[in-house]
Amino acid sequence: MSSRADINSGLRSLGKIAQAGYFLGLHIRFAAPLMQFQTYPEEWSEFYSKNAYALRDPTIAWGFSTTGSCRWSALPIPDPFNILRDAASHGLTYGLTFSHGPIASRTIASFARGDREFTDAEIDDIATTVQHLHQITEPPASLTKAQKEALRCIAQGDRHAAAAAKLGITESAFKARLISVRERLKARTTAEALQRAKEYRLL
Repeated sequence: MSSRADINSGLRSLGKIAQAGYFLGLHIRFAAPLMQFQTYPEEWSEFYSKNAYALRDPTIAWGFSTTGSCRWSALPIPDPFNILRDAASHGLTYGLTFSHGPIASRTIASFARGDREFTDAEIDDIATTVQHLHQITEPPASLTKAQKEALRCIAQGDRHAAAAAKLGITESAFKARLISVRERLKARTTAEALQRAKEYRLL
């Protein structure tokens, strides 16, 4: 199974458990996740963004302060802005936050249901899935010289034929370099690979 298919499989599993939606931020570095996925209702997402709740969210504060899992009903972090109450009013009545990884590359995920608390078995499944997603999306430590050269050509706006001529290789060889860098960065497109290389500070 390819990494992209593996990621999609994990996300589907999480979606089946978190019937009211979820937010997953993988490898949060410099205050932003390298990859993020969310399935919360659009109305809640817009309300959350409009009120700048990300800066005040007790689930995020908890996720940065510790690792493991915690039901929202047992969250030991103050919620002076009543974010969890507002979430409940949007159908996210019961929730769970799971945090994993070193503080320099932390993965934080929250999950919601409208009908009941998450069971211990569901929490175990969530933990296993998120840990797996964290592992398979771990950024590479470096790119090869050839991969960096190919991405730099794309960043400079070179077309494939021109880039290949500049590097003294065939166009098919240049395309092969782009394929390899997309695979290494788990990117669907070359543009996405270039963006991730910049975010990962690999160029």
